Amino acid sequence: MTEDGSGTSAPAASGAAAQAGAPGSSAEQPWPVRSVAVKVAQWIDRLGSVWVEGQVTQINLRPGTRTAFLVLRDTSADMSLSVTCDPELLRRSPVPLTEGSRVVVYGKLQFFTGRGTLSLRVTEIRPVGIGELLARIERLKSLLAAEGLFDPRLKRPLPFLPGTVGLITGRAGAAERDVLTVAQNRWPAVRFVVKNTAVQGPTAVPQMLDALAALDRDPAVDVIVLARGGGSTEDLLPFSDEALCRAIAAATTPIVSAIGHEPDAPLSDLVADVRAATPTDAAKRIVPDAAAELAGVREMRARSAAALRGWVQREAHIIAQLRSRPVLADPLRELRHRHDEVERLRLAARRTVEQTLRTESTAAVHLREKLTAVGPAATLARGYAVVQRVAGPERHVVRAISDAPAGSQLRIRVADGAISAAALGTQRLTPATDDKGK
Repeated sequence: MTEDGSGTSAPAASGAAAQAGAPGSSAEQPWPVRSVAVKVAQWIDRLGSVWVEGQVTQINLRPGTRTAFLVLRDTSADMSLSVTCDPELLRRSPVPLTEGSRVVVYGKLQFFTGRGTLSLRVTEIRPVGIGELLARIERLKSLLAAEGLFDPRLKRPLPFLPGTVGLITGRAGAAERDVLTVAQNRWPAVRFVVKNTAVQGPTAVPQMLDALAALDRDPAVDVIVLARGGGSTEDLLPFSDEALCRAIAAATTPIVSAIGHEPDAPLSDLVADVRAATPTDAAKRIVPDAAAELAGVREMRARSAAALRGWVQREAHIIAQLRSRPVLADPLRELRHRHDEVERLRLAARRTVEQTLRTESTAAVHLREKLTAVGPAATLARGYAVVQRVAGPERHVVRAISDAPAGSQLRIRVADGAISAAALGTQRLTPATDDKGK
């Protein structure tokens, strides 16, 4: 057994064909080419007429021929379709059709059994105008906005100093020259990985998608720049393609969109992490200016030195003020002042104590003299005596005749001693007798 080009053995293929409902098709009873071609033509004929949109990439219109040949290409994929039409359709077109024009055609697919080729025979061609293109872009813009692809919270910040920058742009264009020149002038150490692709026409979107995927996979690339110079609305259409916008949103590397000039606003500007007005502006955004950074460092150093000197001067002034204060200019001055004050207070206290002692001593002398004058000893010295009745160990002062009846033992104390005596009797004094006695 031999295998066909698809790697499937002939018996397996015949068995699959038999299972697919193709009676009579087997290795023993194969279909002739004409049968297959006719059946394919019949299947395609069942599709009927269809409207197809695409971009014209090739026009073959020869004088004197009754058929014009075109190639219609998908704007978002590397797929194309052969188209035939009456040359009058091209001549009567309100807008001259050229390679790169966006059109909508109406026709019927035809399979030519003789050559085994497929072609779309169109009977109507409508150029897609600027207004319609802009309307489609607005609808796509609304769709992407509703899905959140323009949300500022999804924007990734650019690295301050990228080591390697990926650049997607046209070959040998002004945009590439501007980005490389400005970026390297600002930061000479920056490295670039340049991917030259078509930036307009039917092949632009597939090539840019491949370049974007390759740069996004490269771990050395820190930021990607999508750059193109100015152009017409039709020229900038690839940068509003849905597939490209979704690829930019899905990328993990920060992307800068620098398409056209300031008024141009393709959808890639809204999806990208940073929108640059021009390629030159993109170069200024992705790398810092070495001269400006050095000037900034010098300025910061000067400001830091000035601030430090100012701080030192302020602190020195504060220290000088502190040192000029009396307590620090003459630290012992306060101690001497306190010492003098303590000495003065001590002398005042001494004088006060001495005065108090003298006053109290004099008062004590006076009191002692008074006590001596009115005391018992002085009274006894003047001739008085104290009579006490002795009753055993006890002694009672006799104050009345009833305290010393006759026979009582008495003790009579005089100034220079005491006399023991006994009471012989008592006699009550009358006032007259008292006066006589006096």
